[in-house]
Amino acid sequence: MRRLDSSDDVSLFDAEEDTGRKSKSKIKHPLASFFHLFFRVSAILVYLVCELLSSSFIAPMVAIILLLCCDFWTVKNITGRLMVGLRWWNQVDDDGKSHWVFESRKFPSHQGSGKQASDSESRIFWLGLLICPIVWVIFAFSSLVSFKIKWLAVVIMGVVLQGANMYGYVRCKVGTRTNLKNMATSYFGRQFLKQTMSNQEES
Repeated sequence: MRRLDSSDDVSLFDAEEDTGRKSKSKIKHPLASFFHLFFRVSAILVYLVCELLSSSFIAPMVAIILLLCCDFWTVKNITGRLMVGLRWWNQVDDDGKSHWVFESRKFPSHQGSGKQASDSESRIFWLGLLICPIVWVIFAFSSLVSFKIKWLAVVIMGVVLQGANMYGYVRCKVGTRTNLKNMATSYFGRQFLKQTMSNQEES
């Protein structure tokens, strides 16, 4: 593991476009991949069907909160490290000051494929990590519009817990906020250039 700083150059958006890297589609940690999605997807499904299956509010609320907490712990402590070689945590130094640490495992090119991250696992990890918090944000707006105030606390917990993991792992991947902005600009610039060249070739 290594701690990221502003000089690190790590790709998030176009990891699959690295032509110098051999494609690795095998899922090496199927159990971790399953539980990476299981808790967060289950929490969303329980939220969607709870009013159809039960008139009670307490039981679905407790179930959703437990699933969200299990998801937060699993993603933060297990699946991020196994599936993409990332981890983040908070540590307190001797002076009592709190510091957030974001680390990324470096995969040297000379290592065998067994030591490198799987592309399939990486896609599963990032899709689950990025899409589910967006779903909870949609639920939050829906709760406000439909005046389901009693569900607002549960929805906000979903946004906070899954959003925290998303922020932590994006910071692990890209380093500082400046790196994230530069990478996004670079990615969309390359996509615009490809589209322009494609249009020129067709004409």
